[in-house]
Amino acid sequence: MEIVVNLDVVMAMRKVSSKELAKAIGITEANLSLLKRGKVKGVRFETLAQICHYLDCQPGDLLAFKPDGE
Repeated sequence: MEIVVNLDVVMAMRKVSSKELAKAIGITEANLSLLKRGKVKGVRFETLAQICHYLDCQPGDLLAFKPDGE
């Protein structure tokens, strides 16, 4: 099973750049890039809440569960 990160899709739909989002939520572009690619072991709820607030979305818009074999 896998958690799929759709942050890049939501950012594209909102026409928000990585630089803009990183600055708005107070993280580095490098860390945002790792998050977008799903290369992190976890994300703080505070960071997730800031992303959702800025992009006007829900956590479920950013994260999806993919069972094995799909």
